[in-house]
Amino acid sequence: MSIEKELHARSGSICELCGASENLKAYEVAPSNKTADQNILICETCHEQIEDADKINVNHWRCLNDSMWSTVPAVQVMAWRMLNRLRDEGWPQDLLDMLYLDEETMTWAQATGEGEEDEDAVKHIDSNGVQLQAGDNVVLIKDLNVKGGGFTAKRGTAVRRISLVHDNAEHIEGRVEGQHIVILTKYVKKM
Repeated sequence: MSIEKELHARSGSICELCGASENLKAYEVAPSNKTADQNILICETCHEQIEDADKINVNHWRCLNDSMWSTVPAVQVMAWRMLNRLRDEGWPQDLLDMLYLDEETMTWAQATGEGEEDEDAVKHIDSNGVQLQAGDNVVLIKDLNVKGGGFTAKRGTAVRRISLVHDNAEHIEGRVEGQHIVILTKYVKKM
């Protein structure tokens, strides 16, 4: 039996990541020894986005909320890798925190260098030394005059679903009183 036929039998002829049923093909999960156990059946959309980071549609990958629970190690590895690529979006980090991979599967998932922290990466740290992620909720710890906004953001104000300024570790963005503002990380604490 060919690898692709084995994958169709295992998956029920649906994409093992998103559940699509058209334009399916075998995808080798590197590093691989060319067995069906180290391949997954995926659709053209998933394949295109795995191979080209510029074409990633973040919302397409919400399917990983279901597929990460697969009992197939190759599917678990690809789910882990994609969640790591998307972790700056906020929700993928929550899924990564829930996902458990046994030691052998985790070693396979990390074999390509995916998920390794870049030592030079910009890290946003709040007033208590906690690392902030995109989508976090924070509270102001000081009254802040909003330049150009004509108001003062009061201490204790919650700022929900913050965005990170990727080239400046001291700045985050959020909405206060309906206005999008830049806030210094030293004036917030994570909720």
